[in-house]
Amino acid sequence: MRECARGGEWTKLGPVRTTPYPVLRSKLDLRSEQYQTNRAQNLAALERLHAALAKARAGGGDKYVQRFRAAGKLLPRERLELLLDRDSHFLELCPLAGHEQPDHSTGASVVGGIGVVSGVECLVSASDSTVKGGAINELGMKKSGRLAQIAEQNRLPSVSFIESAGADLPNQSKIFVPGGRGFRNLTRHSEARVPTVCVVFGSSTAGGAYVPGMSDYVIMVKHQAQVYLAGPPLVKMATGEEAGHEELGGAEMHSKLSGVSDYLAEDERDAIRLAREVMAHLNWRKLGPEPLREVEEPLYDAEELLGIASADVRVPFDAREVIARVVDGSRFSEFKPLYGGTLVCGWAHVHGYPVGILANNGILFSESANKGAQFIQLCNQINVPLVFLQNITGFMVGKKYEQEGIIKNGAKLINAVSNSTVPAFTFMIGASYGAGNYGMAGRAYDPRFLFTWPNHRIAVMGGKQLAGVLEIIQRDAAAKAGRPVDEEQLGMQKKFIEIKMDQESDPFFATAQLWDDGIIDPRDTRSVLAIALSTAHTAPVEGTTSWGVFRH
Repeated sequence: MRECARGGEWTKLGPVRTTPYPVLRSKLDLRSEQYQTNRAQNLAALERLHAALAKARAGGGDKYVQRFRAAGKLLPRERLELLLDRDSHFLELCPLAGHEQPDHSTGASVVGGIGVVSGVECLVSASDSTVKGGAINELGMKKSGRLAQIAEQNRLPSVSFIESAGADLPNQSKIFVPGGRGFRNLTRHSEARVPTVCVVFGSSTAGGAYVPGMSDYVIMVKHQAQVYLAGPPLVKMATGEEAGHEELGGAEMHSKLSGVSDYLAEDERDAIRLAREVMAHLNWRKLGPEPLREVEEPLYDAEELLGIASADVRVPFDAREVIARVVDGSRFSEFKPLYGGTLVCGWAHVHGYPVGILANNGILFSESANKGAQFIQLCNQINVPLVFLQNITGFMVGKKYEQEGIIKNGAKLINAVSNSTVPAFTFMIGASYGAGNYGMAGRAYDPRFLFTWPNHRIAVMGGKQLAGVLEIIQRDAAAKAGRPVDEEQLGMQKKFIEIKMDQESDPFFATAQLWDDGIIDPRDTRSVLAIALSTAHTAPVEGTTSWGVFRH
């Protein structure tokens, strides 16, 4: 007798030991020149990544860190470390937001990610008050919004550590109007029965006072928390009233008189203890299915991904070599292996969770797009999450392909991606150009999580291609006008465009704008995907059979 698990796969009760999927056989030559070149250049890119992450961890720098310590306070990351269960996972999100951007710090003065608190997988975040007192800037607001979206989509309880000077007032025009969505998000989470816990370690003023005001549980630290709509100077200016910080918004006042605080903590460590206690009494349950298979490590070493991933996105590599180093037991059941070969589709498991994988193995042709659309429908039919391994220069162009219907067939794939309701996870492991970004679940298509490798490049098209297109346009315009082409000026324009495009397609520029949820070491792909899958299974995993019109 067999029973159907909630994830849609037919299996015996409980996880079974192995999956009867074929094992991918690697053809990788570790001694090849291409492998060695890729590895060396990817290691260099990782050095750059580590340096950027160190900058994020440094917060506001030694001066402000020492000032923080002198006040007897724990640093924001130390607070989070004490909150999380010992030896549990923590996946930091958007750690390089604002990196090397004018008027922004690396990390955008917010630390956040997925962690485990009292056995509950949840979203945790903290104001980095070593940076301008934790004042919220434009990208900090955007990062906080992304964290809230992740909590909403994946039905995650959240714990926020607040110590913020409020809005970065010189840039208030970029913050004020969209910033109100953060308070709306808190109330929507509560309405959806997804608890929010707020721990106030210091100042939370003006609009920031509504963060604890709209959270489900509020903990305030005695002699540190200050929560009020207007501080003493503004109150005096507005009403003439003389009032101190404690009587206006101190932790004891809010715990004994106003009722804004639910728990009064003696100190920071006590506040963190209380937050863990609150999470423990939620009796939280995941609504998605449990893993269906026992975990099998891949047959091949993840270290080899550094030699597989092309440092130059113009150099192709076989997506199956990546899959073999990410999925359980390197087992992969490929769908339509003889059709639409530039898109590899098939089923696998990652840490026991079933997944459907779509991986680029070249440019998208009509056959590839049709195959991908059908595969997405099949995964939705059986409630299996999707994993996109994106390395794409776009859809094929040219007279032959236009006449064969590349537009309508590409639209089928984008239609399927747009309307799919199972969780989707995108990893940009190479190029991400043009409409290929859309067809492979780029940021605009709301994958649950989107991560990139440090060799990643993203743009409408490559710099040389764009410069070449503009050259053709300018030469045609000059010919029609009957005037000569200024070759020197044209050459300078082409060079400028190439440099600008190279800068803006750089993965560090992209992650600074929050176009992704972080740059990861390729060797960590399996672990990152496993955490993302576990997170998504906090919510129900349900596919759809409802699609927009497919043009035939």
